[in-house]
Amino acid sequence: MKSTLRWPFAIGVLWLTATAGAPAVYAQREANQRPKLSLKAQPNVGISPVRIVLTAELAGGANDYQEFYCPTVLWDWADGTESESTFDCEPYEAGKTAIKRRFTIQHIFKAAGSHKVWVRLKRNDKLLASANVTIQVQPGRGIEDDR
Repeated sequence: MKSTLRWPFAIGVLWLTATAGAPAVYAQREANQRPKLSLKAQPNVGISPVRIVLTAELAGGANDYQEFYCPTVLWDWADGTESESTFDCEPYEAGKTAIKRRFTIQHIFKAAGSHKVWVRLKRNDKLLASANVTIQVQPGRGIEDDR
């Protein structure tokens, strides 16, 4: 005969009952959470003109989190230019389809200054997630000298 242990405990005014299988339940809840978007730049400091590689990454959440499947990726370079990437994706299948977790792109910054770069994930007109990173560009040789 299978027995289940129960331990009631209070968190604030909410009473919870934990069972011997609770870790699996909590792990499942965590897996269903919304992924978090972060943005990294390599390097994040350079002399103009400088080529920066940016990587946006989704961490946590379920691999088949439907809302984040096949998003449009918008890049705002903070230098007066923007980029947009869209993907041709197969139809979504719950439990089978995996979200893309990493988006990598390069950009050349020609103007010196502090550039706050944004990445935004969208579906249609809905903003799903956004993240930013600041890049420092020091004055360097002119672009015309780059021949």
